[in-house]
Amino acid sequence: MELNERKQKILEAIIRNYMETGEPVGSRTVSKYTDLNLSSATIRNEMSDLEEMGYILQPHTSAGRIPSDKAYRLYVDTILQRKDEEVSEMKELMVEKADKIDLLLKQVAKLLAQNTNYTSMVTKPKYRHKRIKFIQLNPMGERQLLVLVVLDNNHVSNKFINLEEDLDENVAAQMNFLMNTALTGLDFTEINMAIMQQIKDKAGEYVDLASSILDCVSEVMSEEDDSEIYTSGATNILKYPELSDKENMTGLLSTFEEKQMLAAWANDSPPDEEQEHGIQVYIGEESPVESMKDCSVVTATYKIKEGVYGKIGIVGPKRMDYEKVVGTLENCMQQLDDIFKKK
Repeated sequence: MELNERKQKILEAIIRNYMETGEPVGSRTVSKYTDLNLSSATIRNEMSDLEEMGYILQPHTSAGRIPSDKAYRLYVDTILQRKDEEVSEMKELMVEKADKIDLLLKQVAKLLAQNTNYTSMVTKPKYRHKRIKFIQLNPMGERQLLVLVVLDNNHVSNKFINLEEDLDENVAAQMNFLMNTALTGLDFTEINMAIMQQIKDKAGEYVDLASSILDCVSEVMSEEDDSEIYTSGATNILKYPELSDKENMTGLLSTFEEKQMLAAWANDSPPDEEQEHGIQVYIGEESPVESMKDCSVVTATYKIKEGVYGKIGIVGPKRMDYEKVVGTLENCMQQLDDIFKKK
């Protein structure tokens, strides 16, 4: 007897419902979980076939069915394969998109430096909010559990938990379902103590494992985005006598070359969403970067979509042509808006 697509969907509905409720599952319940639009009678026939094939069991007469070990094995193998394929597709898409954005932002930095005769800085986009897309638990050899967390920005992070004993894959599947049911779609700020306690309560005897998984999720959500910064026109500062003395020149060139000192600027909070592009001017001591205290810095914020933003800065002498710089940044922001809206 063949386990066709219809039988697989019915079996998956039985497994998911049983893992959620712990109660035997009947045909009427299954009819609400599938998109096959089948009658209860047809589902009962399919369930009889599944029972004959050893995938479901009937604990007692007139009761619904529960999954067998064979069903859990099929379910675990199937969902792991699906998630592995989804993660692979995401990584390929991320690389493709990242390459395109990298090239675009490098070109923006170059054009701004050329058009203004100053030095430009452009950060890669960051994410204001992080939401959980899904969590995948994979038991590994040598008493380890791989916790894979995918965020809605398609960031993929792997964490490992060392276990005191081997973890049954059926238990891993149930914990996986529990975590995804409770956490998928939530922002980090929405995962409060009450939600975590509910997860631990439902985990029962595996409460310690649930706590370790939640620790991994929390660690991923609190990780800072890498703030890669592209710069161009660093040598333009040599054109301005007040910045070209040995001490100033060495400090500024080192800042643009090493880039670590630009982190304060890159990680500065973005302006409010309603503040269009957030153009700001820092003069002398107002600069967030120590080596730029003798300069002026004009910055703007670009937005790819809601909650995804980056920053652009122009660095020059205090006597810079502010009107030209602000106008250039405004024009640049408008062009970026047009480009990102087409994506």
